[in-house]
Amino acid sequence: MELFSTILILILLVSLSGIVVKLLPVQVPLPLMQIALGCILAAFNFYVEFDHELFLVLFIPPLLFADGRKTILKDFIHNVREIVGLALVLVVITVIALGYILYWILPVPNLALAAALALAAVLSPTDAVALGGIVGQGRIEKSKMEIIEGEALMNDASGLVCLNFAILFLSDPTMEFNLFQISASFVFVAIGGLATGILVTWIYTILLRKINLLTKNDPAIQIVLLFLLPFAVYLIAEHIGFSGILAAVSAGMTVRQSGIMRNAPLNIRLQSESTWSMLTFVFNGFVFILLGIQLPKIISDTFIATTVDGSAIEFWELCFIVIFVYLVLMTTRFLWLLAMQKLPNLPIILRKPLEFKNYTIRDLWVSTFAGVRGAITLAGVLSIPAQVIGRYELVFIATGVILLSLIVAVFVLPILLHGKVILNNSQVDNEAMYAKGFMAEEAIGSLEKMQNSILADTDGIDSEIVIEVGSRVIGSLRRRTGLKELEQKSLEAENLERRMRLVAIGSERAALYQLKIRNEISEETFERLSTGLDIYEAMLTDSN
Repeated sequence: MELFSTILILILLVSLSGIVVKLLPVQVPLPLMQIALGCILAAFNFYVEFDHELFLVLFIPPLLFADGRKTILKDFIHNVREIVGLALVLVVITVIALGYILYWILPVPNLALAAALALAAVLSPTDAVALGGIVGQGRIEKSKMEIIEGEALMNDASGLVCLNFAILFLSDPTMEFNLFQISASFVFVAIGGLATGILVTWIYTILLRKINLLTKNDPAIQIVLLFLLPFAVYLIAEHIGFSGILAAVSAGMTVRQSGIMRNAPLNIRLQSESTWSMLTFVFNGFVFILLGIQLPKIISDTFIATTVDGSAIEFWELCFIVIFVYLVLMTTRFLWLLAMQKLPNLPIILRKPLEFKNYTIRDLWVSTFAGVRGAITLAGVLSIPAQVIGRYELVFIATGVILLSLIVAVFVLPILLHGKVILNNSQVDNEAMYAKGFMAEEAIGSLEKMQNSILADTDGIDSEIVIEVGSRVIGSLRRRTGLKELEQKSLEAENLERRMRLVAIGSERAALYQLKIRNEISEETFERLSTGLDIYEAMLTDSN
């Protein structure tokens, strides 16, 4: 009963966080609001024991799977060199550089180098979800956001693999450090995780199609089975010894490529999108609220460890170390981005310039501060064994860097993005306009053939009805073919028609409720017609 109450309270807080940020006169990013609500909950002696293994299995696979589903493979492949440079090379540079710096500056007696490298490993992954909550949609150019999101998808795995090696050395200090062996294991784990996600998802989608045929495309069954997929690929990959995180990412991308949702009936697509939208909102909220709940205990434990227990390091010194570590992370990230921008073209690898060549200094700073830390960092640092010397200090530093990166991004990114014109949106609009015109031309051709075929059939429908309906539908489509020449008038006519149809739907829905209240129709009829209106309204709204 206690567990059930805890889950209900957390869900309620996630919902309230979305309401509060809308009501506040000052714009506060959702992740920070959720962390604050978690701290308030902890102030009332509400505490949730943090199991890092359960956290990784329960929250990370579905969130990464959802991000993978939204990733366009073509764009990902186009940016693969930039993503590898940030998600792999930068992670390795950060782990080595920051790890040794922490080993030298942390005045913790008998601190192992592997412990410092473990902290550097958990601080290396970035969090695109937290970034989205800070800057919102469409503030960063599409091409740049694709690289940031691709990096966040892949560096979770590279950071955690580095962490696993560091923990392995902590558990067995006599183990010999073999760079070649570690590199080979890293590649093996990464490729194995990607391959597992692709293979399992491919088999899963084939079975899902057969199940859909047997169940006559029941939306509930398909959505539930699809929801189980990220957990399945994660557990299978981890059991084999591969990266479960990369398996979840590749599973999401494979589902998108398979077209199983694109070719599904409309009601399944609508219900699936709304369900996944709700689940990602709740799971993301859980992550940051749990961070807020853990925060007071982390601070109090560290304070006790550094003051009462007579540690060699003071609490205020740790606070300065947090700031210093954050500055090192941002400086390393900026310098690496600058180095990739200045990198000369090389045969095979760099036959064409990297995207960073087109970045201005302001773009480089935006990409630097966009590297906020989040859920993976918290889960990773709490997985460091309790018997490791200096664990309290390591957990405090990681938590402090998460908060500092979020807070700094809240203030710095809006300044860097102020007055920046996003050109990609106009390009997308032009593509959409062209596509609408082409689709309309094809549709008109099909309708004219259909109209002529019906008119030629002497036993068919009345010719006046055919001409009237055909003119109405074809007339609506013809306005789209003139988008280039008469863009403003065509858009106005299309928007006016959409508004009128939406008003008509509202009136139809009101009339339907009247019939139900007067008991002139059954509940089954009401549900059927109401669902039809909802789907039609969703189609009109989505086409806007």
